[in-house]
Amino acid sequence: MNHLVRAIHLSHLQHHLQNKMVNHKHILTIDAILILGSLLLIAGIIGYARPLIIAPLDEAVTTNGSILFEFQKADYILIDDNLDFTSPEQVYVNDFVNVNLEPGTYYWKAVGAMTSEVRQLTIESVINLQIRESEDGTVILNSGNIELEVSVYNQGILSEKFVVGASENSSTKGDKFIGVKNDP
Repeated sequence: MNHLVRAIHLSHLQHHLQNKMVNHKHILTIDAILILGSLLLIAGIIGYARPLIIAPLDEAVTTNGSILFEFQKADYILIDDNLDFTSPEQVYVNDFVNVNLEPGTYYWKAVGAMTSEVRQLTIESVINLQIRESEDGTVILNSGNIELEVSVYNQGILSEKFVVGASENSSTKGDKFIGVKNDP
């Protein structure tokens, strides 16, 4: 009889341990689902709060200094000529803004509830000197995007130098004209 009680007790103990193991597996499964769900929720919230950058594309290169910045879920953009943003220009906007920039390489990011990734933008210099004859002599038009220093020659001799800003013109007289980037 003592063996029978022990066998029943042992059987009951095994059944209890099996139930505990099944319950432990259920608890681990529920924990894993809760952790995974929480991580997905956090990722979704972060993704929703982060600004969405539409334009310009990262590492864009252009000669046009008038740049359209387009994005969503941001209050302003920071633009700087160095990656550390030590002296940024802060531009407050609603979803898009046109900003005029000089030739050079810029880094920018949109800032709202969170900050977007940093993007790079390069505006290349364009030197384009157009020469047109007029009644008063010659009209020099700088159709590039940087300020030019123009040297004017008459019969091979330098007669004058002057500076012409981007999209500006000047009248002069000469037979040879050379425009270079103005380095003040």
